[in-house]
Amino acid sequence: MTTQVPLVVIVGGGFGGPAAAKGLKRSFVNVLLIDRSNHHVFQPLLYQVATSVLAPGQIASAIRGLLAEQKNTSVMLGNVTGVDAVSRQVIVDPNDKCGLKISYDYLILATGANHSYFGHDEFGAFAPGLKSLADAEALRNHILEVFEKAEIEDDPERRQALLTFVMVGAGPTGVEIASAIAVMARTTMRRDFRIRRPLTSFLLMWECAHLPHFPRRSPRQRRGGLQSLGSMSVWVSLRK
Repeated sequence: MTTQVPLVVIVGGGFGGPAAAKGLKRSFVNVLLIDRSNHHVFQPLLYQVATSVLAPGQIASAIRGLLAEQKNTSVMLGNVTGVDAVSRQVIVDPNDKCGLKISYDYLILATGANHSYFGHDEFGAFAPGLKSLADAEALRNHILEVFEKAEIEDDPERRQALLTFVMVGAGPTGVEIASAIAVMARTTMRRDFRIRRPLTSFLLMWECAHLPHFPRRSPRQRRGGLQSLGSMSVWVSLRK
């Protein structure tokens, strides 16, 4: 009598999905990983793509390549639109198909997280998130565009507004992207552009009195750390 091999369906190709698939490499199961992108992105370095430090291909790897040596694992490119827990089926839109139902024995949802506008989705047009390569490339293009506009702007106040960047959230990503833009403005942009007084301003908004995952420092110390990057004017707003 042949024993049917259980099917484990994993939704998501970020960190959790491939890690779960690799953990099942020697298990008596078949694994199907579904993601709407065909690549895995190392999200902690997205800010470096956004500031032109790295190319998109340097932080992205093909999901199929990551799991190529696992004989019990296959990958599907598709958008999961729903789960029927009663019938144990995942509903997927792969390529030109719609509503394909895939039966599973076990289901792992590792779809990650998205940024939140706290009920104000209209902010999205003015405050893009940074969760994907597309987000990083769009932000990079916007940063380069405002330097181009500032280059030909005669109004000092308008030029200063163009070169002012606001980061809401001063966790690792907020601080890192602020410092990366500051370094870019001090080096590449100062060399390539002729902007008079290439002053770049930053406004970082905290929600607590200290940065999570970082040593406790006073507001003056944090402000000084960013100002030490060059001839930048930095404002820090703290909300307790």
